[in-house]
Amino acid sequence: MLSGHYKIISATEAANYVNNGDCVGVSGFAGTGVPKVIPPAIAKRAEEAHAAGRSFTIKLISGASAGSQADGELAKVGAISYRLPYQSDPILRKSINSASVEYLDLHLSEVAQDLRFHHLPPIDIALIEASHVSPNGEITLTTSSGNAPLLCQEAKKIIIELNSYHSPRLREIHDVYLPSREDETKPVTVHNVASRIGTETIHVAPEKILGIVQTCQSDALPAYKPNSATTDLIGRHVINFLEKEYLSGGMRGGFRPLQSGVGNIANSVLSCLEASSVIPPVEMFTEVAQDAVIKLIKAGRCKFCSACSLTITDAVLQEIYENFDFYKDKLLIRPQEVSNSPGICRQLGIISINTALEFDIFGNVNSSHLFGSHIMNGIGGSGDFARNAALSIFVCPSVTKEGDISTVVPMVSHTDHTEHDVKVLITEHGVADLRGKGPRARAACIIDNCAHPTYRDKLRKYLSLQKEGHTPHSLDKAFCFHLAYKQTGSMLNADI
Repeated sequence: MLSGHYKIISATEAANYVNNGDCVGVSGFAGTGVPKVIPPAIAKRAEEAHAAGRSFTIKLISGASAGSQADGELAKVGAISYRLPYQSDPILRKSINSASVEYLDLHLSEVAQDLRFHHLPPIDIALIEASHVSPNGEITLTTSSGNAPLLCQEAKKIIIELNSYHSPRLREIHDVYLPSREDETKPVTVHNVASRIGTETIHVAPEKILGIVQTCQSDALPAYKPNSATTDLIGRHVINFLEKEYLSGGMRGGFRPLQSGVGNIANSVLSCLEASSVIPPVEMFTEVAQDAVIKLIKAGRCKFCSACSLTITDAVLQEIYENFDFYKDKLLIRPQEVSNSPGICRQLGIISINTALEFDIFGNVNSSHLFGSHIMNGIGGSGDFARNAALSIFVCPSVTKEGDISTVVPMVSHTDHTEHDVKVLITEHGVADLRGKGPRARAACIIDNCAHPTYRDKLRKYLSLQKEGHTPHSLDKAFCFHLAYKQTGSMLNADI
């Protein structure tokens, strides 16, 4: 059927449609739904051009991280000149921090609007992974939505990777929504977690599709690091806090929908949620549904999950495919301008739980940069949720590097979320509920409940340096923890 309507091409042929300097949009979000064979073919073309003394780089726009197939392979050969809005690949990260790649770290909800308003480079070609393509241009996505619907709309041309590994029934859990030109500034009408507002597929003009590359490959995502004693303590503190909040009547209208970040801390939180006898079955309105979310659904502890991607291992995905009739009315995959919509977050009264790299004693959070200058991954969607959630929680261990780095510092080296957006901080040592507290009270609460005991006296001494001022920072000592680590290898040597 496909050969009669679309040209079947190889990955190499697809790569030949991409020119030096092009802006390329790729489907995918958090490593899922990313084209598997075309980006490596582009990387090979770039490598050959460079060997011949010719320039070949592209601008790359995705939904979130684009995995090793795109980010890693292209960065390895110096084929990326410009990247947004998020990444997590170590090779690309090194290129960004060496200033060889221009990187725009954007709120994930903003990309669609910025593309529509022409604040970003126009898309020359979109590479989209699909599980089915109809003769009239209906594209069924695979395990994520990300920015794929908008990339298809904005791109001059499209190439499809048709991946037969994935079930075409995925269309049943996709909700593709793109505002019309007339409606693009109007509210998105998602009234509850399970609201459907779009279509099952992306609709494009068939002549826009240059060709189809046939593949059969899984996302092959590695499992997250196993839970540790520290992450399990953090998870228990989070759930204990939410249980008390629920029992106290602080969640009017019932337990609020959850948004949870990714990684082993999120897994610990969700594992503790599964074991809770106080919290009723929950709903989730989030970016990423990982293995722990599917486990909650299977156990009856999650009634419905709306997400932007199924960032799950192959075994768990096969569980969904084999029991699709059970899961199809409990999962929904949305574009990120919907999954991360600040307006929907505020309207639904979401509880957001995200991971910090560090936070300071006044409640400012750094989630993206090491020592103020080196990007780790990016802000992702944490800012979309933190500012607009009914309750914004940030979590992290109190120390790293075997205690030589305190994640609770006098002043964060980079600010992604100001104290105005942060309501609760949690480490393995406890919970700092910052609601209703001014700067000095917040500082005392954070030091007493979240900081590692070996750093508390230093933090208290810092707080005592300034007797005046609304937020009593001492500018000559504000980064003493960071400087001590740079100079001696341990923040324990900070001089206050």
